[in-house]
Amino acid sequence: MNKTTRVLLGVGACIAIGAALGVLIAPEEGAETRKKLLKRARKLSGTVADGIDDGRESLEEIKSTLQKELGKVNRKIEGIKF
Repeated sequence: MNKTTRVLLGVGACIAIGAALGVLIAPEEGAETRKKLLKRARKLSGTVADGIDDGRESLEEIKSTLQKELGKVNRKIEGIKF
């Protein structure tokens, strides 16, 4: 096993242990904890979806600008006489 693999396994194990300990010592019932986790996950997924939509819009604007500029370049090339 290389060093990177060992580090990733160690980090994964720490996350799993932390999650297990968090559930074991949580002051609330499991159902309440699951509700809170689900609510946070939904909020995070909404934030991620918004970011993806913003990125998609930006890419569409860039694409449109590049297409316009490429059209200008093509017209200039066609106008050159060899």
